[in-house]
Amino acid sequence: MMLQRSSCNILVQSSNVDLGSVLPDYARAGVMQVASKYFGNLNIAAVHFNREGGAYRCTVNVQMGALPMMSGEADDRNAYAAFRRALEKVAKQLRRAKRELREDKPQRLDKGIFLYEPGEVGRRANRQSDGDAPALRHLLEDASGWMPLEVSSGDGAHRIAAQ
Repeated sequence: MMLQRSSCNILVQSSNVDLGSVLPDYARAGVMQVASKYFGNLNIAAVHFNREGGAYRCTVNVQMGALPMMSGEADDRNAYAAFRRALEKVAKQLRRAKRELREDKPQRLDKGIFLYEPGEVGRRANRQSDGDAPALRHLLEDASGWMPLEVSSGDGAHRIAAQ
């Protein structure tokens, strides 16, 4: 597995904190688990621990594939808990990036319709839905406070509601 070979790209370091031997291994395993769950192409990761008063501050930076660097930071009295919370923040960013990149995301026909001139609405509806202006009319006709607008299409005129 390619991800196993990239474990050397996970840097675990600290400022004025003795990490011991278990915490760095725990941090590497956690980063590897998140990386394999979301994209699987880990370029580099860095985990940094710092002691601030009675609490530990953990910063996790992960760079996967062509995505920008994802970063999470958390404070806790326990170094392990601080790491888990910081890693959860990075995992959330990766999850959102993966959701954004999915190809099966549905496209809205009515998105941005009110940004155009009234005559442009019908032309864009015809281009977006291949002449299916009645479907666009259905999306808009039940709103209150709307006035009808004449929109021409290739096969005749359709009345749709517009503000």
